Amino acid sequence: MPSKRFSARTLDANALKSFAHPLRLRIYELLEEHGPSTATRLAALLGQNTGATSYHLRELSRHGMIEVAAGMGRGKEKYWRVVQGGFAFDEPQADAEAASALEFLLDDVVRRRGAELARWREEAAEAPEEWVEVGSLGRRSLRLTPEETAGLRDEVFEVLEKYRQVSDRRQYDSSDSSAAAPDPSVGHVVVHFDVLPVVTRDGG
Repeated sequence: MPSKRFSARTLDANALKSFAHPLRLRIYELLEEHGPSTATRLAALLGQNTGATSYHLRELSRHGMIEVAAGMGRGKEKYWRVVQGGFAFDEPQADAEAASALEFLLDDVVRRRGAELARWREEAAEAPEEWVEVGSLGRRSLRLTPEETAGLRDEVFEVLEKYRQVSDRRQYDSSDSSAAAPDPSVGHVVVHFDVLPVVTRDGG
């Protein structure tokens, strides 16, 4: 059953194969977590040389994953940022290399979610009270048809899309990102959402 598209772009086979690279994934994560950054700063964070990070930034840009942040940097210095709107993975690939890349990326999604949850469990005891109060870990076990499950999935993504637009306006609407003082009440929030059928191998 096809799902609605709630992302600005869907990665095609070439983008999948390019993105499925450990260093590019890490660069993308750092830009998501810390906001716009330069090749030099990313190189320092990753223990790489600037030439390497510059190359991988160009590759991410070539496939529409990141872009130059207008109004930031001096001279030839470039600040890179994640392109707004998010992305989705394409349907299962006939190309064996693209299919392998998709598996790599899906495994990385699972890894990253686990790491983020584990980090929050460690940091929650010392986090500001207002963030502890609004944070939540939840799980529900439901009996639904495929049609009902699709409806649930799409309704949740519609809510997430509403708040993604709020976040994007805050992050991207300023013509000069470097001139605006950050709002101390705004934090980096991660939302994990999965809908998984629980079945045995024979479908029972």
